[in-house]
Amino acid sequence: MLEILHRDEHLIAINKPSGLLVHKSFYSGEADTYAIQELRKQIGQKVFPIHRLDRKTSGVLLFTLDKETLKTMSEQFASREVEKKYIAILRGWTKDEETIDYDLVNENEIKQNAITYYHRLQTSEIDLPFLKHQTSRYCLVEAIPETGRFHQLRKHFKHILHPILGCRKHGCNKQNKLWLQTFGINKMTLHAHQLVFKHPVSNEKITLHATIDAEFKRVGDLLGFDLSLYS
Repeated sequence: MLEILHRDEHLIAINKPSGLLVHKSFYSGEADTYAIQELRKQIGQKVFPIHRLDRKTSGVLLFTLDKETLKTMSEQFASREVEKKYIAILRGWTKDEETIDYDLVNENEIKQNAITYYHRLQTSEIDLPFLKHQTSRYCLVEAIPETGRFHQLRKHFKHILHPILGCRKHGCNKQNKLWLQTFGINKMTLHAHQLVFKHPVSNEKITLHATIDAEFKRVGDLLGFDLSLYS
């Protein structure tokens, strides 16, 4: 059963588990189940996704229950009126805060402007030898993407040389292998923990929160991070 975070006659939001595809996509490959069909079966009616999360990204995922609301909410997302907040565990220690303004190429090889603001929340250094270093450093950050490009956060953190722990395509595979061999963990530590938007009918400000899963918490515990705000 999917965890439902919000439901009214126009909208429904879930806490998407890591590993669940939102819908069929040429770029994401095939799967036995998809968030759309699972939610439809669970509530017994059609749902329409407004945005998407990567397969391995967990967190707040919002749907509409009719096409008219879908149009209104899609316009709200397109005009950047929706605030999305993520937490991620990165390799190394980033700056205290930074705005990454770095163009990305989309699935159709078209260059698009992409902007991400982040600030560092916590740091950790553990006794885990890596290459020439006797310890390994990591940090927990909160990231707010101002644009919604494909794999934006994963690509932006790779660009500043602080890839997301557990990310394969845009991460550090040597670090990922080290965590798999040492701790038995291959979790991508990226979670959409908050979504803020204006309700399309009542105009009320809606703030949704999604808690992290057990595997994300396990990584945080190994690093000594306080994740109580997100669990």
